[in-house]
Amino acid sequence: MATPEQIELRNNTIIIVFGASGDLAKKKTFPALFGLYRDGFLPEDVKIVGYARTKMDEAEFYKRATQYIKNPDDDPAISNKIDEFKKISTYVSGGYEDDPSFEVLENRLKGIESTYNSNERNRVFYLALPPSVFIPVAQRVKKYNYATDGVNRIIVEKPFGKDLESSRELLGALKQHWTEDETFRIDHYLGKEMVKNILILRFANIALSSAWDKNSISNVQITFKEPFGTEGRGGYFDEFGIIRDILQNHLLQVLSILTMERPVSFAAEDVRDEKVKVLRSIRPIVPHDTLLGQYVAANGKPGYLDDDTVPPHSTCPTYAATTLWIDNPRWDGVPFILKAGKALNEAKVEVRIQFRDVAKGIFQDISRNELVLRIQPSEAVYLKLNLKTPGLYTRALPTEMDLTYKRRFSDNKIPEAYEALILDALKGDHSNFVRHDELDVAWKIFTPILHWIDGKNGPRPKPLPYPYGSRGPKEIEAFIKKCDYTRSLEGYSWPITNLANL
Repeated sequence: MATPEQIELRNNTIIIVFGASGDLAKKKTFPALFGLYRDGFLPEDVKIVGYARTKMDEAEFYKRATQYIKNPDDDPAISNKIDEFKKISTYVSGGYEDDPSFEVLENRLKGIESTYNSNERNRVFYLALPPSVFIPVAQRVKKYNYATDGVNRIIVEKPFGKDLESSRELLGALKQHWTEDETFRIDHYLGKEMVKNILILRFANIALSSAWDKNSISNVQITFKEPFGTEGRGGYFDEFGIIRDILQNHLLQVLSILTMERPVSFAAEDVRDEKVKVLRSIRPIVPHDTLLGQYVAANGKPGYLDDDTVPPHSTCPTYAATTLWIDNPRWDGVPFILKAGKALNEAKVEVRIQFRDVAKGIFQDISRNELVLRIQPSEAVYLKLNLKTPGLYTRALPTEMDLTYKRRFSDNKIPEAYEALILDALKGDHSNFVRHDELDVAWKIFTPILHWIDGKNGPRPKPLPYPYGSRGPKEIEAFIKKCDYTRSLEGYSWPITNLANL
């Protein structure tokens, strides 16, 4: 028999979005809720309540909540759905740390629920909020807005603390009010199609799974690139930095799925058990295995320190590369390089698995095989192979087997990550959410290097400069070379230009 936390919410449900006036809610949460509503995945007769400090009327709330919903061709059907979406939504203004505001919210929720035909009351609380108010809101929601005759779930956005100690404080305070089964900690990368595909790719294909270890794989790179800088939002970024913002959560989540052992089932706890096991095998990161950078003005674009919202003389890294080592029988000695940066030459997130050299013998100067998973944009999987050059000469030529999703699955809509995760939360499926012990061990891996960067154990390291719009610090080439990464033979590149015609 399913526990309340495993029940799929099908009716009598209100979704309350805290931080409803903020960027995250406008750009991600509300568009995702609309996508699920449009496609019929939200509970029957669902109601959505936005809550924030901002004082605004319903018309202004509707404008903000729908401004990032895409309808480029002014499709009448989508326009009608947007109008319907507005009708099931309402707004409450109130503070995050004063009890009377939550009493006002409770009266609004009870007013909505008074129309129900049964006593069942299900409530999903989505905290699209800064971490400074996670605990005050979670505490007051439990006290004033917790439904006693139904299922309650709370969805919490990252960041979950700044280091191991602050994360434990945050987790401990949250667990005083909400059980682990009621809590859904979002890392939206776990909702991305290509990340979710890794489990199938690995464990449903014997041709790949048999080569998925240190005997066949030389090195792995997980790369995140953004082509823009802080653009006036340096105050927030400078407090957290690129490692907390990207590596410690998004890229580490990808790494754990790439390297975990086969779970006994797709059940949430079986999957998360295996992720925690492999994370526990990773050594804490050391400065020797880390390269830091900070972008400077170039190509008519300002440098990081030119942003008025960034503190003068900040040494916050906007680029980081770090090598992780997994001390277990499968991965012993294989370097996993995590790289992330802002103001780079392109937008891209990908996993690049480079296999070992073939025995030389009859082959000289031959490219290594590589399996590349393009997470975004333009989802793709391609395997780089060596084939004979067409014609009368016997010479190996690097080429690829290319599975580009837009080409192969042209009739399929790939859902947004937030759509997939909100639907999972409504179903009570924790598989793609971060468990408390998983978060704890992730911080253990990164806290030593973060304390070094923050100057807690001595002077702060000075990041290496790199030009806005470049590939990152020039020293990155030597950094990945020492991890045994070998670039393809000159002249080879995956033909990504073909994507422009899709």
